[in-house]
Amino acid sequence: MAAKLKTGDKVVVLAGKDKGKTGEIKSVDPKSGKAVVDGVNIAIRHTKQSQASQGGRVPKAMPIDLSNLAIQDANGKATRVGFRTEDGKKVRFAKTTGDVI
Repeated sequence: MAAKLKTGDKVVVLAGKDKGKTGEIKSVDPKSGKAVVDGVNIAIRHTKQSQASQGGRVPKAMPIDLSNLAIQDANGKATRVGFRTEDGKKVRFAKTTGDVI
C-alpha cells in the first residue's frame, strides 16, 4: 500500500495528549505504523554524564501512531490524503482542497 504520510510532511495531531499540535515528520516506520514528529509526544530521558556530553534530563520526541496524524492542507486544517494519476505518475493530493502534496 502506498504511504499517505512521508518524512517532511506537515501534520496535525488528531488524538492524544498533544491533540491540535502541528509539526513536521522527522521519520516514519511503516512496519510498526508509527512516526516521529518534532515537538509532539515529548518524553524526558535521563542521561548519565560522560566526557562527551553533559548529563541530565533530555527531552526526546517519541513515536506516535500514524492513525493519530493527518496531513495539514494549505489552510492549516487537517485533511485526508488521496491518490490520483497525473501525466502517468501517481501523486498524493489533499482531499479538501484538491492540491497536490
